[in-house]
Parts: sequence; structure tokens; C-alpha cells
Amino acid sequence: MRKIIAIAALIAIFAIPAGADKGESRMKLAETVHDFGTIKENGGPAVCEFEFENQGNAPLLIFDATAECGCTRPEYPKNPIAPGKKGKVKVTYNPLGRPGPFDKTVTIKTNGSPKKLRVKIRGTVTPKK
Repeated sequence: MRKIIAIAALIAIFAIPAGADKGESRMKLAETVHDFGTIKENGGPAVCEFEFENQGNAPLLIFDATAECGCTRPEYPKNPIAPGKKGKVKVTYNPLGRPGPFDKTVTIKTNGSPKKLRVKIRGTVTPKK
């Protein structure tokens, strides 16, 4: 799967017009931490979105977004984000079997500045009865 993403990213890089390679993409997140507050263990997955904007002057590519464990799943745009445009990184947390507080980090890797960004989700899971 990672090879497919890497190949798609390379194709996207070469598809960008030649004049764009002189610029730099710049990912600016609206927020870097999302607090779910208290959620129920048997209430289903909790989902949030981290909105960002490409404040650079070249297309922004997200190469990868990884979570520190299997209970957290990030999803990110696979296509380049044009300068001045916005996108979202969606993060899903599965609370089933995980009562108590949680604090998880997702690392986002881009072609821009900065190369790596981190977002956090946190909250407390109330146990099922």
C-alpha cells in the first residue's frame, strides 16, 4: 500500500508544471489538538477533522499520515492541494475495549514546510456497563 502511495506521489510531483518547482508549499493547520471530552466505549468510533490550508506558492502533497497505534486511523487527501486551497485530515478513534483517558498523536509527512507535523486527539472513554 505504501508503495502505491509513493508511486502516486511521484507521479503527482512530475505532473506539476515546471514553474511550480521554484516555490514552496506550506501546511498551516487551523488546530493541532482535538479534545473529544468524554465518549462512551460502546458509542462507536469518534471522528474529528483537522482542517489545513496550503499557504505556500507550490502544490502541497501529503505523503503519509500515521498514528502511534491501531486504535487511531488517519485519512488524508491523496491529490495535491493547490496554493491557497484547504484540505482536511480525518482522524478516527475506536474506543471499544479502551476505557479511561487517551492521548494519541498522528504524524503528517508533507513535501512542504514543515516536513512533519503532529496533531493530537484526547479524551476519556467511559466504560460500557
